[in-house]
Amino acid sequence: MPTTLIERPAPSAAPRPDTAPRRRTRLFALPEARWAAAATVLFLIALPLQLTGAPAWAWGPLYALTYATGGWEPAWAGLRALREKTLDVDLLMIVAALGAAAVGQVMDGALLIVIFATSGALEALATARTADSVRGLLDLAPTTATRLLDDGHEENVPTERLAVGDTVLVRPGERIGADGRVLDGASEVDQATITGESLPVAKEVGDEVFAGTLNGTGALRVKVERDASDSVIARIVAMVEEASETKAPTQLFIEKVEQRYSIGMVIATLAVFAVPLAFGAAVTGSLLRAMTFMIVASPCAVVLATMPPLLSAIANAGRHGVLVKSAVVMERLGQVDGVALDKTGTLTEGTPRVTDLRPLTGSGPTDDGLTTDGLTADGLLALAAAAEHPSEHPLARAIVDAARTRGLALATAEDFASAPGIGVTATVDGRTVAVGAPARLLNRTGGAVVARAAAVAAELETGGRTAVLVEVDGVPVGVLGIADRLRPDAAATVTALTALTGTAPALLTGDNPRAAARLAAEVGITDVRAGLLPQDKVTAVQEQERAGRKVLVLGDGVNDAPALAAAHTGVAMGRAGSDLALETADAVIVRDELATVPAVVALSRRARSFVVQNLVIASVFISALVVWDLVATLPLPLGVLGHEGSTVIVGLNGLRLLREAAWTRARAEG
Repeated sequence: MPTTLIERPAPSAAPRPDTAPRRRTRLFALPEARWAAAATVLFLIALPLQLTGAPAWAWGPLYALTYATGGWEPAWAGLRALREKTLDVDLLMIVAALGAAAVGQVMDGALLIVIFATSGALEALATARTADSVRGLLDLAPTTATRLLDDGHEENVPTERLAVGDTVLVRPGERIGADGRVLDGASEVDQATITGESLPVAKEVGDEVFAGTLNGTGALRVKVERDASDSVIARIVAMVEEASETKAPTQLFIEKVEQRYSIGMVIATLAVFAVPLAFGAAVTGSLLRAMTFMIVASPCAVVLATMPPLLSAIANAGRHGVLVKSAVVMERLGQVDGVALDKTGTLTEGTPRVTDLRPLTGSGPTDDGLTTDGLTADGLLALAAAAEHPSEHPLARAIVDAARTRGLALATAEDFASAPGIGVTATVDGRTVAVGAPARLLNRTGGAVVARAAAVAAELETGGRTAVLVEVDGVPVGVLGIADRLRPDAAATVTALTALTGTAPALLTGDNPRAAARLAAEVGITDVRAGLLPQDKVTAVQEQERAGRKVLVLGDGVNDAPALAAAHTGVAMGRAGSDLALETADAVIVRDELATVPAVVALSRRARSFVVQNLVIASVFISALVVWDLVATLPLPLGVLGHEGSTVIVGLNGLRLLREAAWTRARAEG
C-alpha cells in the first residue's frame, strides 16, 4: 500500500480533450427492441377488444400484426437454423403460436409471440451494453500524449503512434498514455483500474506505470515499454472479449433435451396424421386427432416447468438487492462449488479508515537533543488532521474524517505545501507540522525518538496497515495506522459460502501481500493470492475450472472484469462497481450486501428443485393425455383443458418462490 500523502489538483472546469464520452446503446436503437415494442402495443390494444366482446374484425387484424411484428425475426432465424439441419427454439415457438391460432387459441399464440420477442430484445440489449462497456474501457486511456523529442521540444501525438523507446511527459492530473517506466520525477499514481488498490501508489525513477492510470501532483517522464495494442488496459479488453466469446454457451435444463423432444414431437404428429390415413381413415378425423396430439404433446407445460421457478427466484432476489440478469444465470448460481473473491471494494469497503493512533509520549530532551511533547491520541489526530485539511488525498480525507467523527476541533493550517512521495507540511498554531511517509521523513533525523517512530511504523506496516508519521518542528510525535475497513458481513459470508460449496473461497487481489494476508486472516481465508494483475486473476480462475470446479467470482473493478467473464458465474458489487464489471457480471449485488451472495446461491438451488417437481408434474400430464389420444378418442376441448390445466399447475407451483418465506429460507440455508 502507499505510505505517503499528496495534494490532488483541483478538477478542471472544462473537460480534458483526451476524455471520450461514454458510449451506451439505447434500448430502441436495437431493431429487436422496436419490433418487440410494436408487438406488445398491438397485443395490448387487441386484448381488451376481444375480452369486451368486440367483433373479430376489430381485434383479428391486430393479433395478425402482433404475429407479424413479433414473430418475423425469430421465424427467419429459425428457418436459417433449419437450413443448417438444426431445429431451433425460435422456429418451434413460432410453430406453437401458429398451431394455437389454428385451433382457435389466437390470443394464447399472440401472448407467446410477445413474450418471446421481449425476451429476445432484452438479450440483445444485454449483449449491446456489454460491448459498450468493453469499448468504453478503452476511454480510460487518453487519446493523446506529450512526446519529448531529442532536441528537448514537445509534441502532442495520438497515443497509438507512440513507439517503444519514446519518452512522454505526464503532467499532474493527467492520465498516463502508455505502459512504461519512470525516467525522472516522483508522484503518486491512482492505478485502481489496473490493480484494484484502493490508495494511490508512490512512483519514482525506475518504477513501472500503466496506461490509463491517473497521475497525482508530480510530473513524470516515462519511457514507453509497450505498444498501445499490448498495454495492460488493451489486454484487459482482449481478455474480456475472448472470455465472453469462448465461454461455453449455457442452456436451461429443459433446453438440453429440446432438440430431441421437438424432433420427436414433429415426427409423432406427422405419424398420428399419416398412419390412420394409410388404413383408410377420413382426412378430417386424422387431422383432428393429429392437432389434438400436437396440443397435448407440446412442451408448453415443460417450458413453464423451468421458467416460473427461475423467474420467480429472479424477482425475489431483485426485491432483496440482487440483480440476476437471466434465468440461465439463476440456474448456474446453484451449480457453483468454488468461490474466488476480490479484496478492495468487495470484502472491504474500498475507503481507507484510521485504525491506529500511536502517540510517541515522552518528556524533556532526549539523548540526541530532540524533545517530544506528550500528546494524547486525540491530540495527535487533531494535529495531523489540521495539517491535512487542505489536501484532497484519500489518506488525508481519512485522517480528517476520523477527527470529525471524534468531534475534534481543528486549528487553521497556514503555509500548506505537499511534496509527491514525501508528504505535506503546514504551520499549525505556530509550529511546523509534517505528515507523510515514515521512510522519507525519518531519513532526515536520527536518535532514540526516531528509532521508536520507525519501530512503531514497521509494526503497523507488518500488520498490513499504511503507516503515516506526524512530526512537529522536525521531531516525531506519533504514527497513524490507516487501512481499508472490512465489510461487517464479510466473515459471515465467507463462512456461509464455505458451507454451501464445501470448500473455502480463495482471495484474488492486486493489493500487496501483507494487506491481503491480514484481511484473509480476519475472515478465515487461507488461499491468498496477492499482487495479481487482471490476467493473473483469469489464470487463477481457469486453474480451478480445469480442476472441475464451477467457480463464482465476486468483484467490483475493471481489473476484475476478465475474471468475471471467464468464471462459471460472475457477480459484481453494485454501488462502487465499475461500468465494465457491472455489464460483464452475470449478477449484481445492488446494495453491496455480501450476505445476499450465499442467500441467492441457496435460492437458486431451491429453484432448481422446483424445476424438477414441475417436470414430473408436466411429464405425468403429457403422458396421460398422449396415451388417451392414441389409444382412445380424446376430445379436442378436453385435450386443451388438460394441457392448459397442467400449464397452470406448474406455473403456480413455480410462483411459490415469489413469497417472502422463500427468501427467508434461502437466507437461513445460506
